[in-house]
Amino acid sequence: MANKMTRKDATRKRHRRVRGKLSGTTERPRLAVYRSLKHISAQVIDDVTHKTLASASSTEKGMSLKHGGNIDAAQAIGKAIGERAKKAGVATVVFDRGGNLYHGRIKALADAARETGLTF
Repeated sequence: MANKMTRKDATRKRHRRVRGKLSGTTERPRLAVYRSLKHISAQVIDDVTHKTLASASSTEKGMSLKHGGNIDAAQAIGKAIGERAKKAGVATVVFDRGGNLYHGRIKALADAARETGLTF
């Protein structure tokens, strides 16, 4: 009997493949996105110094989101991470979709981050 790959396994496999091809530098840090069923979060990471420069999550108390697992929450997190990255002095990033398909909440977060002036 063949092993059946679960959805989580497929996501992890895609994530390993994506992370093998990209890395955040000091000039262009990595915008990493994590998506669960209930929440979404994003971090701007410098992989050279192993430091997180900015982060935003739907679990934060100040976000005042009704539900963290929808497109509205993803847009709010995208705007927040874009503004926080600007404060940290980051203008361009490398987008790490975290093994998720570039669709739905991931796309909404990326578009909202681009609206704040973040380029990738």
